[in-house]
Amino acid sequence: METEKIKRFTSAWIQAWNDHNLEVILEHYADNVDFRSPIIWQLQINECGNIMDKQVLRAYFEKALLKYPDLTFELYHELYGVNSVVLVYRSVSNSLSAEYMELNEEGKIQRVRAHYQWH
Repeated sequence: METEKIKRFTSAWIQAWNDHNLEVILEHYADNVDFRSPIIWQLQINECGNIMDKQVLRAYFEKALLKYPDLTFELYHELYGVNSVVLVYRSVSNSLSAEYMELNEEGKIQRVRAHYQWH
């Protein structure tokens, strides 16, 4: 995927989260997503911190949006790879976050590895 498409993708992804628009957020993810984050077990979605089903991902995002009603992402850096991007941004409690995302042929996120700064 070319850099300009990834930049548009990133902008739309950040905007969807900042709007708290769950349906638009989910449009960015493939049905066969592989999503790993320590927040998954923190919000008690499961103990392994891994989601492999888009409906479970929906429940996770719903729970996160309810728990953090003031959630806002402030993008700091975009790092580009081959059909992938790493986004570094500020989020909950002004903490730093980084997400590695692999995109499929349709430009949907198929793999995520989320990393967070703990205070």
